[in-house]
Parts: sequence; C-alpha cells; structure tokens
Amino acid sequence: MCNYCGCREFPLIGRLTAEHEAIAEAAGRLRDAITKGAGYPQALLDALLGLLKPHTAAEERGLFAELRAEGSLAGAVEQLCAEHDDIHGVLNAVDRSGPDWPAVLGALQRLRRHIDNEEHGLFPAAVIALPIPAWERLDPRPAESGGAAGRQR
Repeated sequence: MCNYCGCREFPLIGRLTAEHEAIAEAAGRLRDAITKGAGYPQALLDALLGLLKPHTAAEERGLFAELRAEGSLAGAVEQLCAEHDDIHGVLNAVDRSGPDWPAVLGALQRLRRHIDNEEHGLFPAAVIALPIPAWERLDPRPAESGGAAGRQR
C-alpha cells in the first residue's frame, strides 16, 4: 500500500486503506486455501465477502459519489465500479457444491490489481481533485478532532 503521498492523513482514505489491507490478507488466505490446501476455502470466501461487501458499498456511496459529482475522475470511478461488479459477481456466484476455484483465483488477481489502482491512482488523485467541502461531507468531524476542515490543501 502507498505511504508516500500523504493521502492516508485524510481519515476516509486511511480507513479505506486499512480495509484494503484486511481484504488483501483475507484474499491471500483464500488463495492459499485453494492452491495449497491451507484452510477451508468456502469459509474463507465467506470471510472475504464479509469484508468486501461493506467496503465496496462505502466506497461507492461516499468517495466515489463525491468524485462523480466533481467530474474530473468520473471515468476512473466508472471503471472501478465495473471492477467491483465483476469481482463481486464471480465471488457471489460460487457454486458451493462444485466451486470453480480457477475463476475465483482470477477474481482474486483482479482484486489485487483493483486495490493497487485505488491506492496508487484514485486515492492520491482524489486528494487533489476534491475540494475541502467534499472532504468535510465525507468526514464531518470538527477540525480540532482531526476532521478535514482543519487541513490545508
């Protein structure tokens, strides 16, 4: 994950990054269960989905909605939403009686690239593109408690 641009100082980006780290770890455990027999893949798939679904919903309702409204990154947001749909579609469609693990492994690979694109592309760009009022809507805490209102851009 990125550590160089300072975008994690924005509480929402910091939270989404922490969620990405947890999702990547869960995806790695699932990958190991499928490829190395290290665990119970179906239970690990459920655990991954338990992290992924609320994370994706939060991104799309919060940061992505603000970026769509701002406009300059709308194309990137649409691409990332399409990737959400693709990854969720594969993971949610796993037949429990005869799982297509190669398809899941492909989705996990796409998930890794997707997270990388958000961390190294969208998140730093969002910090530049969104005005402070947008960040205040995304993180409405007062400036003295670390909210976006107290930061300079």
